[in-house]
Amino acid sequence: MKPRILAIRGGAIGDFILTLPALRLLREAFPHCHLEVLGYRHIAALALHGGPEPGTTYADATRSIEYGPLAGFFARNGNLSSELCEYFASFQQVVSWLFDPDGIFETNVKRAGVKNYLSAYTPITDENHASTQLARGLESMALFLDDPAAKLIPTPESHQAAETFLSSSAIRNSSFTAIHPGSGSPRKNWPLEKWRALAGEIKDPLLIIGGEADTASLDSLAPHATLIARDLPLPTLAALLTRSTRYFGHDTGISHLAAAVGAKCTLLFGPTDPAVWAPQGTHVKILRTPDLSTLTPKDVLRN
Repeated sequence: MKPRILAIRGGAIGDFILTLPALRLLREAFPHCHLEVLGYRHIAALALHGGPEPGTTYADATRSIEYGPLAGFFARNGNLSSELCEYFASFQQVVSWLFDPDGIFETNVKRAGVKNYLSAYTPITDENHASTQLARGLESMALFLDDPAAKLIPTPESHQAAETFLSSSAIRNSSFTAIHPGSGSPRKNWPLEKWRALAGEIKDPLLIIGGEADTASLDSLAPHATLIARDLPLPTLAALLTRSTRYFGHDTGISHLAAAVGAKCTLLFGPTDPAVWAPQGTHVKILRTPDLSTLTPKDVLRN
């Protein structure tokens, strides 16, 4: 039976993708181990449907952290599910990026029978790139990160899902530009009227990307869109973005996804520091200004 490693990673899409270089270290160091990810299922699916090299995945399995009986593990002297105790104890190594300041989760996981538990959580500072900081906890396992760039090569199944999504669209067999006009914070957003003006300047077919929180932006940009990708599964969106000739977005998880699959990115940064939070790679161009409203569509298209 293969040795088993469990990586626990909550957080949003960008947080997860910034942790991919650390997962790559684990994958490369223990290629014959079963590597499983416990996280938000729709985000952790990226580790199951793509990897750092063609034909690979970051994980062999995933499990949802949004599971009722897990609540006992976050309570001091919690009532621990026997099924979850058996699950946690099946791993020879657990690596957790959960914020656990009082060690309550760690204590309970050890109560469940886990002998090797590594807390890799670190508060992100302005010291260096976030991926480098997220991988630092692995140094106690003699694993050192040389390249903080996240890389994700979608699986053939993800490409097939993207092909199905495009099957009845006007951009099935053509190149296109992709725009994600939203973010998790209004402070990080370029004004919507600027996005509309940019969309009007783009001559290529245009894919507009968004989720539940982006309804207003998607509706506003819909007249310029050749196709709207609304609430697509992340592995499908990852494969779709590999086909784009250019991507425009903010400091968001979707921008990290676009960069990870190799899309040519122009990213607008306002209050956040790109030295810490921007995706890495020569295919990523960053425009940073304290006041994003001062950027014009021509500024953005020139970069």
